[in-house]
Amino acid sequence: MTRPIETVVDLLRHGEPVGGNRLRGSQDDPLSEEGWQQMRDAVAAYSQWHSITSSPLLRCREFAESLSQSLQKPLAINNDFREIGFGEWEGMTTKELMARDPKALQRYWQDPDRYAPKGAEGLTDFIARIHGAWDQLLAQQQGSHSLLVCHGGVIRAILLAVLGMPAKNIWNFDVPYANVSRVVYHRFADGSSAAQLRFHQARVEI
Repeated sequence: MTRPIETVVDLLRHGEPVGGNRLRGSQDDPLSEEGWQQMRDAVAAYSQWHSITSSPLLRCREFAESLSQSLQKPLAINNDFREIGFGEWEGMTTKELMARDPKALQRYWQDPDRYAPKGAEGLTDFIARIHGAWDQLLAQQQGSHSLLVCHGGVIRAILLAVLGMPAKNIWNFDVPYANVSRVVYHRFADGSSAAQLRFHQARVEI
């Protein structure tokens, strides 16, 4: 019996950006010193990836570039793995938004396509973008172990696909700064596949 092909992708969220915790989609803030340390701690001494892919935004890309150089692993920057855009909410803290409109976040969580802020990317469009990029990455990395450095929203969208969850549940789990989620796909000889979330935690398992 032919053994299934195993494809492993570790999803690493960026650490804390300069300016702290804000609604920061396309706003391109770099990592703070604390953010750099969070990501170093998350990766620790792990070095078993075959390749690294990163969002183009500074809070992901600069660490991915540094890690690629130190481990001598190939790096690809993929624009489709950028964070969802928050339009006119970009750069605001939740406290600032709540002071301006106390029900804005509640409405957005309940119906993000209908109540998206002006100029924002719709959640349905965002999820479709991420799922398309994810399918391409799995095809390109089949049989290997790779690292994707990206964002909280991106990881949530990917885990919707992995866990078979509906889009409305995208906010039902937390993705802290520098969190690592390992996803494993088993592809069988008949072309079918099975996905598993191996872990979702603060650092890579050695």
